[in-house]
Amino acid sequence: MRLILDYGTTRLAFDVIYKDRKNMEISIEPPHKIIVIAPTGTTEEVILKKVRQKAKWLIGKLFTFKNMQTQKIMREFVSGESFMYLGRNYAMQIIVDQTIKQPEVKLFRGKFVVTASSKAEAPIKGAMEAWYREKTKEQIEERIKYYQPYLDKVPTAIKVKEQKKRWGSCTSKNELLFNWRCAMAKAHALDYIIVHEMCHLYYKDHSKAFWELLASIMPDYEVRKEWLKNNGINMDL
Repeated sequence: MRLILDYGTTRLAFDVIYKDRKNMEISIEPPHKIIVIAPTGTTEEVILKKVRQKAKWLIGKLFTFKNMQTQKIMREFVSGESFMYLGRNYAMQIIVDQTIKQPEVKLFRGKFVVTASSKAEAPIKGAMEAWYREKTKEQIEERIKYYQPYLDKVPTAIKVKEQKKRWGSCTSKNELLFNWRCAMAKAHALDYIIVHEMCHLYYKDHSKAFWELLASIMPDYEVRKEWLKNNGINMDL
């Protein structure tokens, strides 16, 4: 169902999804899609009232996302550019060594040090992506081991993949798939991504039972989730 709310001079159009849950959730999928998940049976009047209460926040977020899109970072992969790892920015330093066959990346003394045979963009970009894939796999496997005692089910496989619109997913075969950019996220937000997908081993949807299980393991998951909403759009190469 789609509803419309006029707030001042701004018209907010949003989709409403009804589910078996206690609380209403309002979220934005960048750059401009507003989604309201409401308990089954909630009236339009109640939904519109709740959205009106959040209207100022929603308009602010929509403006921020629009601004981010117009100012999207165009990477050049040159010395001085910054790249994120576990929520912190590190400057890149490129060292040219013509004896090197494949570019090498390491995080050293607060910098991404890339040693390559030239300053050509494509191989440096490929090396950075490979580095993130490796670190993402390491971080995820380590944190899954940490949280495994909270859950009886174990994933059948853990894979790092290209996922443009998702941080992670869980297949019908209980394989956990993670975006290779996950290592860019702040550590507490990365843990949220991991536990979220581990909970899908039990519930493949976002039912009330799913969120209750997640909250029992990570009571402050909403704070961590909010960080991803506010920062995820810029996490790209």
